[in-house]
Amino acid sequence: MNYVFHIMVMINIYALLALSLNLLVGYTGLLSLSHAAFYGIGAYVSTLLMMKLGFGFIPSLLAAIVASVLLSFVISIPSLRLKGDYFVLASLGFQVIVFSVLYNWVDVTRGPYGIPGIPQPEVLGVTVSSIFTYFVFIGVIALLCGGMLYLIGNSPFGRILKSIREDEIAAAALGKNITGLKVKAFAIAAGFAAVPGVLFAGYMQYIDPTSFTLMESVFILSIIIIGGTGNITGPLTGTVLMILLPEGLRFLGMPDAIAANMRQVIYGLLIIVIMRYLPQGISGEYRFE
Repeated sequence: MNYVFHIMVMINIYALLALSLNLLVGYTGLLSLSHAAFYGIGAYVSTLLMMKLGFGFIPSLLAAIVASVLLSFVISIPSLRLKGDYFVLASLGFQVIVFSVLYNWVDVTRGPYGIPGIPQPEVLGVTVSSIFTYFVFIGVIALLCGGMLYLIGNSPFGRILKSIREDEIAAAALGKNITGLKVKAFAIAAGFAAVPGVLFAGYMQYIDPTSFTLMESVFILSIIIIGGTGNITGPLTGTVLMILLPEGLRFLGMPDAIAANMRQVIYGLLIIVIMRYLPQGISGEYRFE
């Protein structure tokens, strides 16, 4: 049963990442390759605050969200004036910078050695220690965050973001501050991406920079491309598929060395097939052009 609960925990973590990225890609039409950077910022900020300054779980979680939001302005304010491929390259640059800092600032992040012994979450005097309680704990947080993202997406703010996605010039002609709205969307997505980072650190009790690489950003983006964007069901569908699919290889008796490469092949083929025959993803609303 522990294996099942572990898979469910990972589904919840990646569901939060996919739903938060969906606010950018599916609602605003911004293709970002820096989501793993904010995921990592959340993990490292909360870990360092708990282990070096003695913060509790809730204060460190809130501080991680604030840090991710503030750092999102570093990329969003100068970069969101760019369009299309140029913005993608800007987000890629930010992802590489964050990974390089995490990897090379050994005095603070311990770099490639990682940070072990991360405290388990403690809320109202109760420590989330077993894998079952962690599954329940992260499930509640995922429902709360998913509900908030759903409300944001269906609010007037979310509808304005969709109008920017469909026709930026028309939205600007209606008097909308396009850059300001994009900055807000980017900040919200970054703040929500920090939450699974904090939860991941508390669950694994160990983090290192290799969990927050460019390939991780590509994987999160692949989830919403395959599942679909512009609604809630698309990212959730993609998360379940992309997490459970490689687990199926375990039951085929495939050696781990081959299975790792085979997962990449399967992911690539899925993206090609989806983009060719289902540009909106399996259950998405936004159709990639």
